[in-house]
Amino acid sequence: MNKFYSPLLFLAAISLIAAFLVLHFSPAQPVVMFGIIFIAASVCYAAMAWFLVRVEVSTKALLAIVVASIALRLSFVGMNPVGSEDAYRYVWDGKVQAHGINPYLYSAIDERLAFLRSSLLPAAMNHADLKTIYFPLSEWIFYCCYQLSGEMLWSYKILYLIAEMATMFGLYLILTRLNIPKKYLLLYALCPLSIIEFAVDGHLDAVGLPFFIFGLFFYLNDRKYLAYVLLGLSISIKPVGLIFLPLFLFFEKGWRNKITAVVVPPLTVAVQFIPYIFTSNPFETLFDFTKNWSFNGIVFETLNLYFNDNQPSRLWCGVLLVIVLALLLFKRRNFTDTLYFALLSLMIFSPVVHPWYVGWIAVILPIARRWSGIALAAGVSLTSFTVMHYRLTGVWQQYPAVLALEYIPVIVLAIVELRGHLAWKGDTSVV
Repeated sequence: MNKFYSPLLFLAAISLIAAFLVLHFSPAQPVVMFGIIFIAASVCYAAMAWFLVRVEVSTKALLAIVVASIALRLSFVGMNPVGSEDAYRYVWDGKVQAHGINPYLYSAIDERLAFLRSSLLPAAMNHADLKTIYFPLSEWIFYCCYQLSGEMLWSYKILYLIAEMATMFGLYLILTRLNIPKKYLLLYALCPLSIIEFAVDGHLDAVGLPFFIFGLFFYLNDRKYLAYVLLGLSISIKPVGLIFLPLFLFFEKGWRNKITAVVVPPLTVAVQFIPYIFTSNPFETLFDFTKNWSFNGIVFETLNLYFNDNQPSRLWCGVLLVIVLALLLFKRRNFTDTLYFALLSLMIFSPVVHPWYVGWIAVILPIARRWSGIALAAGVSLTSFTVMHYRLTGVWQQYPAVLALEYIPVIVLAIVELRGHLAWKGDTSVV
């Protein structure tokens, strides 16, 4: 039986890689192929995960597949984003800083920045009427990349490639530390979500993941001050890591350790704002985002059918998230399991879940090895229907059927996993 699964594992992996290569040669509408390939590769990914459980991958085979995944990412360094314009916001912010201007002062359409406009920017950006939302560490990265490549994106893409290689190395170290089979590194290396959102569309989250993973590695090795600083740096890229502070408060022994755990990461973020806080409001767009924006949030959209009001729907999402986190901590699971389900709960109860946000789930899959996470990492590709519709018609539209297909399997699998009825099992045949 295992010998039967071995070639199927390679077939799924090769099919996944081949699907992405089509992006380089397809004559069809780029956004249409973007959606088709994202969904098709995600199906291959789910199949690969199913086969991966049932075989053992040799070191040589693992290395070959990981190198192929890195080469695939490298092939997209010169490709412009297809599904998102966020990368152009990064370039604009870098350009603003390169001219000695505080990036939190003006929106891109402010006439005081008219002299910075080009044929590309800010026309290629989304939400050019809003000031930047990104934290200072992100802004410093944008500045450095702009100094290297100007309005071209190759410096950003190379940085993300280096970051993803660091992430994979960090995952390898953690798998070794926890005595987990190294083959599960493929759950991240071949995740279509990370390839399309970081290598193709160039989202900055790729830089936050190695900070998070090495923070976890040092935490598991009892080098906790360094771990907390690295977690703070990951929060500086995306505040997802804030969900871990209650875990530290619960798992750490002694009040001194608990206080250190919940103070150092936010402090690492806070000190970055010192050069900006007295001359601008760096949180203006962030507050607007957390108050008003929504996309692809299953619980939020469901509650909003009843309330038909953004604010109570968001409030109840927060209350339910706190309740679920309290229950997770009360159950006293091990740290990595609790971390995984806390992250998954955040995705389920958040009003905004863009596909690249799920990268924070994908990166923990080699360690957690949960089918609910596999289902979410694959299912989020269905949001491509919204992206395709927007690119072709200019109308941003969510589909209830997509939300149901994406999240219902995730929630059902998570409940089964929490009840202990869905173990991750594997065999020992060699690929």
